[in-house]
Amino acid sequence: MPCKVPGKNSVFWKLACLLVVFCLLMIWLSWSWGRYMDKRTGFLSEQAHGTLVRYAGEAERAWETGQQTGVDQWLQGMGRREPGWVGVIGQDLQSLSSYPLSERESERLTFLRGLDWPISHMKTARPWIKVPFPRDPSLGSLVIELPQRFMPGRSQVVWRIVTNGVIPGLLTLLLCVGLYRVLIVPLNHLREQANAWRADQLGARLSSQTTSRQDELGELARAFDQMSERLQSTVSQQQQLLRDLSHELRTPLSRLRVACDSEQGVEALRERLSREVDGMQRLVEDTLQLAWLDAERGPLPVEDIQVQALWEMLTENARFESGWPQSRLPCRVDEQCWVRGHLNSLAQALENILRNAIRHSPPDGIVSLSGQREGDMWHLWLDDQGGGVAPEELERIFAPFTRLDGSRPGDGGFGLGLSIARNALRLQGGSLWAENHAGGLRVHVRLPAGHVA
Repeated sequence: MPCKVPGKNSVFWKLACLLVVFCLLMIWLSWSWGRYMDKRTGFLSEQAHGTLVRYAGEAERAWETGQQTGVDQWLQGMGRREPGWVGVIGQDLQSLSSYPLSERESERLTFLRGLDWPISHMKTARPWIKVPFPRDPSLGSLVIELPQRFMPGRSQVVWRIVTNGVIPGLLTLLLCVGLYRVLIVPLNHLREQANAWRADQLGARLSSQTTSRQDELGELARAFDQMSERLQSTVSQQQQLLRDLSHELRTPLSRLRVACDSEQGVEALRERLSREVDGMQRLVEDTLQLAWLDAERGPLPVEDIQVQALWEMLTENARFESGWPQSRLPCRVDEQCWVRGHLNSLAQALENILRNAIRHSPPDGIVSLSGQREGDMWHLWLDDQGGGVAPEELERIFAPFTRLDGSRPGDGGFGLGLSIARNALRLQGGSLWAENHAGGLRVHVRLPAGHVA
């Protein structure tokens, strides 16, 4: 299976950029901070540098004023100030004092360090530092065992802990904060949304900060919101459907109660019971079908259907029920009109529309079917002569249990036919709407065009 390249707004790129910046920052810190700490802990401080230069100046003045005697006196004073070895030597590495150099001291003079040299932190021995005379270096130099207080790197362990532990830990914490904002925060919002659903708070929605993201988490958040809206709508519709059904069943049950309590004959009572039971059966069947169509999420299986042949079958049943002649139910589409649809659902939807049109048309009215091809869709419309409906009611007629003519429940229908028709057409890729035209109502149907057999 080929790997899909992440989009430019993918979470992958955000995480990749975050990790790259983190790695580059760590490399830069390791290089720059390491150099700074090496300089800070590997070289003499300015205080040590100035003190040693001052000592060399004192030794130079002692030599100029008293030669060996002056150097001897100065060395005696330095012995009281500095506990380590101190000597004054000339260019030939010979002592300028009256104290000769021992063999070990002569060997150490070959490994002298300058003031600006790096000095490692040695636990066994302190380095010897050579400091030329400030005014005339050719006269000689001061050689001193570096005092312990001037040894660099005494806080080297602390700085290593800071460099290798504290600062990387802070940067890692900063990386975790970034990862938390990129990943965990939106996931927490999604979890809160799911907990709200579990608490039956179907109206809860995610914040715009989460749904406006352009990455996968934003798509997931928008899908959550759409799912929440659909769930809330479905639950509301089901609850409304149950309320309407209970309301519609209350009337025939009341009539049955009155009929049972009356003193009418057996035949009249039987006829009343049969009529009311048939009505309640149609009501329950239509309500269950509407609920099934509304709960069905996947498209229905479709096939090629010739509209003219389907209309002839439907009008034959309609003529039998209403007594209308064929001339009042014309079909103005030819045999080239084929659509893609689910035969049973499409037949029932058109039958509901046709029955509704016949019911609201005058005794001498005409109900016709017309249509035209529009690209890869067929646009069909069914016209009646029933006077139409108010413009503000054109959409409400597709709601369940809607009756605009004020008829009693069950007389001529329960207001479910157009709702069933719209849901059935929606599940086969079509649409249904209505508008007024001259003299009546026009119901529009759009369906995918089929292949002409």
